[in-house]
Amino acid sequence: MSFPLSPRARSGPRRRSLLAAAPAALLVAGCSAGSDDPGASGGSRPSAADRARARAARDSRELAERYDAVVAAHPKLAERLRPLRAEVVRHAEAFGGTAEPSPSPPPSGPGSPSASALAMPAVPAKEKDALAGLAAAERELADRRAKALLDAPGELARLLASVAAAGAAHAYLLTEA
Repeated sequence: MSFPLSPRARSGPRRRSLLAAAPAALLVAGCSAGSDDPGASGGSRPSAADRARARAARDSRELAERYDAVVAAHPKLAERLRPLRAEVVRHAEAFGGTAEPSPSPPPSGPGSPSASALAMPAVPAKEKDALAGLAAAERELADRRAKALLDAPGELARLLASVAAAGAAHAYLLTEA
């Protein structure tokens, strides 16, 4: 005895065939999505992620220079600041920036400051104030990175979050006696 057909005859594809075809359609759409992007032709402009990565690397290099300025003004703090500065340099490297192996000595003459030294704020005369300034710079940078990770793609967002957390920890360590 055969079973009668359902009174609601199905027209169109069945659920199984749709489920089987969905991954293939996503794969095709994913592979071809980049070709319609006008900004991708010729590589004339870096992507937003590349710009964010370069900005983060530059910020870390500038923060390392700030550590260098504090160490130059207060040599007694060198031992305390060395591990934090080393982490900041590793952050710059993680974002694709160039490494700075060791703190460079301050410029020898009054007419020879670098462009980045001109933008660097003066180091306070008191060690406690210098540490507070570094802590404020770490906090401000951590806050900016936390905001930037909202618009960053997956892996860059995770890196920004990790480095922002490290910056917040540095700020805490700098403010502890």
